[in-house]
Amino acid sequence: DCLQVTTNVARDIAEALGGFREAEGWFENDDYVVTFAVGHLFELLPPEEIDPKYKRWTLDVLPILPTEFKYKAKKGQSDRIRTIKKLLARKDVSEVINACDAGREGELIFREIVEDLEATQPIRRLWLQSMTQRAIRAGFGSLRPGRELEGLANAAACRARSDWLIGMNATRALTKRLKSRKEKTAWSAGRVQTPTL
Repeated sequence: DCLQVTTNVARDIAEALGGFREAEGWFENDDYVVTFAVGHLFELLPPEEIDPKYKRWTLDVLPILPTEFKYKAKKGQSDRIRTIKKLLARKDVSEVINACDAGREGELIFREIVEDLEATQPIRRLWLQSMTQRAIRAGFGSLRPGRELEGLANAAACRARSDWLIGMNATRALTKRLKSRKEKTAWSAGRVQTPTL
C-alpha cells in the first residue's frame, strides 16, 4: 500500500502502526509504504501557459475561460513528486490510501497527485479527527472506499478552479483599469483576499 500524508503525519502513522524502517522520503514495513506531500505539489497552469495570447494583459481577451483546467508541478516539488511516482509504480503497491487532512483541501491535494501521476490503484480513505495512536489504528480498521469522497473531491476542484477564474480575471481587469503608468505592480484580487483586505 502507499499512503499520501504530510511529513509529521507520516511519522505519526508509522509510529502508530509500528515496525517501519525509514527510507529516503518514505517509511516502509511489511504491509505499508508511507510517504508524504507537503501542501500542494501541483498548481493550475497560469493563463500564459494555456495560450500565448494571454501573455499580454489586455481587456479584450477577458474573461479567460479555459476549456480544460490543466496542472503542472509546483516549483521546488520535483523531488517529492518523483519519489511518490516511484512508489506508485512499485508492483507491490496494490492500493493507495489517502491520509491527507480530513477535509476538502486534503482531498484536493491527494486527488491532484493521483490524477497527475496517473495512479491506477484503487483508493481508500483514512479519515481522522485525532492523531493519537489509538485513533490512527482505529482509522486503519475502518478505511472508507475512495469513491465515497468523490463529491468532496469535486467540490474541492470546483473551489480551486473558481478561485483561479476569479483571481486571474479580476486581477487583470483591475490592473488594466486602475494601475497608473508609474506603477509597476499588479492590483491583485481574489475570492478570499479581496474581501479580507
